[in-house]
Amino acid sequence: MGFDPPSLPRDLVDFLDRPSVSTPKKEEALPRDVPSKKTASPEKRTSALASLEDLRSHMGDCRRCGLHTGRTTLVFGEGDPNARLVFIGEGPGHDEDLAGRPFVGKSGQLLTKIIESGMGLTRDQVYICNVAKCRPPNNRDPEEEEVGTCLPFLIQQIRIIHPEVICVLGRVASQALFGKGFKITADRGQWRAFEEIPTMTTFHPAYLLRNPAAKRETWEDIKQVMKKLGLEVKKDA
Repeated sequence: MGFDPPSLPRDLVDFLDRPSVSTPKKEEALPRDVPSKKTASPEKRTSALASLEDLRSHMGDCRRCGLHTGRTTLVFGEGDPNARLVFIGEGPGHDEDLAGRPFVGKSGQLLTKIIESGMGLTRDQVYICNVAKCRPPNNRDPEEEEVGTCLPFLIQQIRIIHPEVICVLGRVASQALFGKGFKITADRGQWRAFEEIPTMTTFHPAYLLRNPAAKRETWEDIKQVMKKLGLEVKKDA
């Protein structure tokens, strides 16, 4: 694990200790053109959605760390509550803070292009969230205490969704999950496990906007994710 969470209120500890939603055994990979990559009964989908909504409701107007003083909106996450694939970034930026949605600015546009044009999916078929749920001032990296405060909520999101694969975007999110010793340039592109789920780390879309040459390495990482999910990877891609 990365950062150690600070002491939490008793009610939050009790909430996070609740059993996560049970999930059926994973199915074999479905054809790429199937709209929902993980088939779930209406009851299961409703249960997972209700659990995410319950978690969001429990966060409320979160003031558990100092980030609340400068935020406009808490950015919880969005997408399919039964997604096979979850993307995890570091924290909201200016555009996300205003919209209350993750990855809607320039970085988000690039991530959407990766999901739609590269993977042949839609944003509605995956789940997208961040380690930090509130925007750090001046778009700085979230600090250790801030990450530690948000991390239990991220863990519970993952337990509720129970995806088949996680894709972590960037250094900050990767260090939050795998420790401060994680080096994004040296350690990305390798399979690890978070919450016993296969997890791929790659560059953050914001980094790709500053360093377009890294897009090829990122695409290689994304292709590994696609193969793990049983999605078709074009030979010329």
